[in-house]
Amino acid sequence: MMIKPKSSRLAPYVLDLEEGSHIWCGCGLSKDQPFCDNAHKGTEYEGQEKVAMLFETETDKTVALCGCKETKSPPYCDGAHKSL
Repeated sequence: MMIKPKSSRLAPYVLDLEEGSHIWCGCGLSKDQPFCDNAHKGTEYEGQEKVAMLFETETDKTVALCGCKETKSPPYCDGAHKSL
C-alpha cells in the first residue's frame, strides 16, 4: 500500500542547480526540502516508491521541483498543487 506523502508546500521550489546528481525528497519529511536528507529512514515511508529520487542535471540550469509531492512527473512540478 502506497502511503500518501506529506506536502512540504503548495508551490514548486524554483532553484538554480549545478550540473550533477541530486536526490529529491518524495515523502515530505526532509528538513532540507526539496532534497532528501534520509528522514524517511525508519519510518512508514522507508521502502516506498519515489520516496527518494535520484535525478541528474546535465548542465547548470533552473528547475521547478515539486513541493506538494503530488506531481505525476517527479521530481519536477507539473502544477498538481493547483488542484489541492
